[in-house]
Amino acid sequence: MVFENTIEFATNMDEKDPLHAFQKKFFIPPFQDGKSIYFCGNSLGLQSISAGETVKKTLDEWAQLGIEGFFDGDENWANLPERIALQLSAIVGAFPEEVMVANALTVNLHLLMTSFYQPTPERFKILIEGGAFPSDQYAVDSQVKWHGYLPEEAVIEIFPEGGKKLIDENQIKAAINQHADSLALVLIGGVNYFTGQVFNLHKIARWTHEVGAIFGVDLAHSIGNIPLTLHDWDVDFAVWCHYKYLNGGPGAPGGYFVHQNHHQKSFKRLEGWWGNNASNRFLMRRNFTPAEGAAAWQLSTPSAISLAPLLASLTIFEEAGMHKIREKSILLTGYLRFLLEQMPNFQQKFQIITPSNTEETGAQLSIYIKENGGELFEYLTKHGVILDWREDNLNPDSIGSGVIRIAPNPLYNSFTEIFRFSKILSKWHS
Repeated sequence: MVFENTIEFATNMDEKDPLHAFQKKFFIPPFQDGKSIYFCGNSLGLQSISAGETVKKTLDEWAQLGIEGFFDGDENWANLPERIALQLSAIVGAFPEEVMVANALTVNLHLLMTSFYQPTPERFKILIEGGAFPSDQYAVDSQVKWHGYLPEEAVIEIFPEGGKKLIDENQIKAAINQHADSLALVLIGGVNYFTGQVFNLHKIARWTHEVGAIFGVDLAHSIGNIPLTLHDWDVDFAVWCHYKYLNGGPGAPGGYFVHQNHHQKSFKRLEGWWGNNASNRFLMRRNFTPAEGAAAWQLSTPSAISLAPLLASLTIFEEAGMHKIREKSILLTGYLRFLLEQMPNFQQKFQIITPSNTEETGAQLSIYIKENGGELFEYLTKHGVILDWREDNLNPDSIGSGVIRIAPNPLYNSFTEIFRFSKILSKWHS
């Protein structure tokens, strides 16, 4: 694609865009007499117009049916997790029985680590990316301490080398091989939240399994963003949230994946009411009978009201198709990069740290600001651009440095918005 730095080009791209009409399926936060430019779907996706209708339908069922809402008809509340898992399985590239919606991301991470992180005196180390999302770091540190180890002994963090902002995947391979005999688990974010770097999960899974370790993934910034084929990649387990690219609403229930290879194994597992096999769940027996597949890691009764906005959004995903979403995402992000690099003195003020290779990037471009990053964030906010600013915690002495994370969502962002944003940014300290 040959891009042009003109409003006519952006408008023409929108007119040809097969997903352009999907913007009307979402509420866009207002700004002055119009709408804001919302580039923050990597933190919280927008509310779909149909979310309210789906929530109201659930409330009406509660009003009319009471407890019978759990059992009435094929679309009852008791079947809701399996229905959503079927939709999610197409997005993450898995069999439906490998996927479940339940709990929250970090809860699921703890539950699955309870089963998959079983350290021994020989194998007790966990490898993670340096500067991983804090909740992952907290979970990993607390898990190793729970088992009697010190994080500084059991947790291996991989940081970019030589002043770079990105982790070279060869570093991951080298670290896996270096700790081959003591490594129990590799836990990687599919997309690094800070840089937007996409990791090759298939290769990392292979390297991990070659040394006899387990491979887990945090897909919080990946699901609904990049193509995933978790089953074929041989990922052992994965966790994610639904409130970012999947627009499930603030604090929406999370999801997780457990590879079919593990379904017949006996696990140490923290067990709960809804993880019991549905065939005898209501017989109220003393002994736990695990549900088949990933469903066994559920704990509590599903929240039909909390799941309703996600159900609405997943219907939109099915209509749009992940293939078209990804195609547009590449174009949106590519156009954004092109316009930024066209700006005068861009290199003096900014640095795009997200990889340029489309296989290594999703819907997010991270612009590194060497100084006055908070000031820039306030400027953009005052001009109706909603995105987020993250301090550079790996370099705490660099006051004012960090990244502006820009995440154009193919379902509700346009090429015209990309063009407008570039003009707003170009006027800052011009």
